[in-house]
Amino acid sequence: MRFGINTFLFTSPFTNESTKLFPQFKKWGFQTIEIPVEDPSHIDPAHVKAELDKNGLVCGSVCACMGPDRDLRGTPEQQKTGLEYMKKLIDQMVVLGCPSLIGPVYSAVGRADAVPEKEYKQQWKTVVKNLKDLCKYAQKKGVQVCLEPLNRFETDFINTADQALQMVKDVGSPALKIHLDTFHMNIEEKDQGKAIRKVGNLLGHFHACGSGRGTPGYDHIDWAPIASALKAVKYKGDVVIESFTTDVKVIARAAAIWRRIEPTTNEIAVNGIKFLRKTLG
Repeated sequence: MRFGINTFLFTSPFTNESTKLFPQFKKWGFQTIEIPVEDPSHIDPAHVKAELDKNGLVCGSVCACMGPDRDLRGTPEQQKTGLEYMKKLIDQMVVLGCPSLIGPVYSAVGRADAVPEKEYKQQWKTVVKNLKDLCKYAQKKGVQVCLEPLNRFETDFINTADQALQMVKDVGSPALKIHLDTFHMNIEEKDQGKAIRKVGNLLGHFHACGSGRGTPGYDHIDWAPIASALKAVKYKGDVVIESFTTDVKVIARAAAIWRRIEPTTNEIAVNGIKFLRKTLG
């Protein structure tokens, strides 16, 4: 198990210049970096890989940023744009030496509207078709896609581990895994430990976030059953802190962060990794 940090905590968009953050991440004790690539043109993956190597770090995951024009259940144009975007990310991941494309790879974040059951089923079939295409490409490139259930306020499509498992079953690709996040599970799952155990060896990525998007461990989440479940399923992947603050304005608005959650941004990273090492390590 490796501990990582998502760069959204400190910057948006991530660019070649953002690699100046790497020495500090290393100093704090992080082993892996999660990079949200908002547009493939923002980075030269060879440059980023060189800076990672220089600092003794690895890119453990690239986060797909699914805006309104990237939606695998949207219009034909949105589906095409979303697929092309994620395939470009996979190409960059190969250069970065990154094994996992993570996030809500199925739809635009923020699309949350109740639709008739018949329409939902049609959307499901459309996403299955598109994910089969994406996963075939990922498998050919030697990487995996980790699908993340989001809470009800960010999507109406996949909210729970059960829904994610059904999607993985329907897609039927060994390249498709599941990405669980304690913030989203805190809203949608009755028992986080049970959800982790149910996903089992399909758990490909894990976000450890405070119940209010702040520091893991400085919240009301019961972390003991989570630690026990991760051990039970023999999870060996990355555990990443994904938090957002008002310092990064664009992301704060997108994630509905309207107030300062912790006194400083650095405290989320520093106190968070200390807690995770003690609790999960």
